[in-house]
Amino acid sequence: MISRARSEALFAEALERIPGGVNSPVRAFRAVGGQPFFVDRARGARVWDVDGREYIDYVCTWGPAILGHAHPGIIRAIQQAAEHGTSFGIPNPLEVKLARLICEAMPSIEKVRLCNSGTEATMSAIRLARGFTRRDKIIKFEGCYHGHVDSLLVKAGSGALTLGHPDSAGVPASFVEHTLVLPFNDLEAAQAALAAHPGEVAGIILEPVPGNSGLYLPQPGYLEGLQKIASADGALLIFDEVMTGFRLAWGGAQSIFGIEPDLTCLGKVIGGGLPVGAFGGRREIMDCLAPLGPVYQAGTLSGNPLAMAAGIAALEELRAADAYRQLETRGQQLEEGMRAAARRASVPVRFQRMGSMFCAYFTDQPVDRLSDALKSDRARFAKYFHGMLEEGIYVAPSQFEAGFLSAAHTEADIDATIRAAAKALAGL
Repeated sequence: MISRARSEALFAEALERIPGGVNSPVRAFRAVGGQPFFVDRARGARVWDVDGREYIDYVCTWGPAILGHAHPGIIRAIQQAAEHGTSFGIPNPLEVKLARLICEAMPSIEKVRLCNSGTEATMSAIRLARGFTRRDKIIKFEGCYHGHVDSLLVKAGSGALTLGHPDSAGVPASFVEHTLVLPFNDLEAAQAALAAHPGEVAGIILEPVPGNSGLYLPQPGYLEGLQKIASADGALLIFDEVMTGFRLAWGGAQSIFGIEPDLTCLGKVIGGGLPVGAFGGRREIMDCLAPLGPVYQAGTLSGNPLAMAAGIAALEELRAADAYRQLETRGQQLEEGMRAAARRASVPVRFQRMGSMFCAYFTDQPVDRLSDALKSDRARFAKYFHGMLEEGIYVAPSQFEAGFLSAAHTEADIDATIRAAAKALAGL
């Protein structure tokens, strides 16, 4: 049995000082049992824990590490920026450069406001949508997680779903009375909601490819249909691409599906591994923000030079390299190998993937929405998770989180992962 004595000691102390021993709930391993390990360092596609154990990593800091951990270009950019100061609270040239890169990559974004997290981005986008339309109601979808925003913590995904409490305590009912929650991939439900509240819905917010209930894809015509009915009603279509932006493609999921939303929320990849968020869209909407307009949003650390430098380095590397083609190749290799391993083990697994994002649901039924995901065998997933961990493969410690590939994953890494999966599945 492998010793995890140092991780166990750190977790024991953390439990005394930090609620649940973690600073983000899903890290606590509550959904799979056992105790989390503590990381000492990471490089490329691997992390090493404080007890010296090495893992091939498919969490990739929950998405941002698309180029792998400790990418030399990103580290160098952070070091160079830090030599000039770590924070100014004054405009700096790097903010302008990152904003230009984002706008060039996503034509739907004519102006962008940088902030500090995906939660800030979605919270601000909702406020902006309400201010621009002068309407109150928001439509969201079951299982889509948009950060820990009070009005959006209703049938949310990610850690809220993982812990079995998709509705958070501490959120007054009055805060969510204007939030309409619908099933994903059901256009008729969205049409009915708009018809029931004509002229009242400020915006429809969704992950175009939901990655916080595992991973499922929009059915053909669904996103186009949402855009059409939102436009007809005067509601704004808001894409939460905090996870998918610059990960699925240079222009995000919206470039793949050929849809230009009114507002887009970003995070993760655009910070190169440092805390960051952004929201942007049409010029006339964005100009409603202070100091030009009446919708207030601010942040002392917004446009932080270290985060800007890291994000610029990440995006420039993605644009210059053949990263997306390589990620698709590795994704196909992983998908084919995992499906073959499940067949050989006679274990029902629904392996779903888009680009460098994936999820293995323990079910033999299609998964197109939250209600489908909830039918998967979570007890079997927990056993699989620990089997993979024992083989040195780290996947997300929850059935309801997407996995991620990085450009640092090699063909040999994928082969090793498939062999580990075959062993873990055989043990079920």
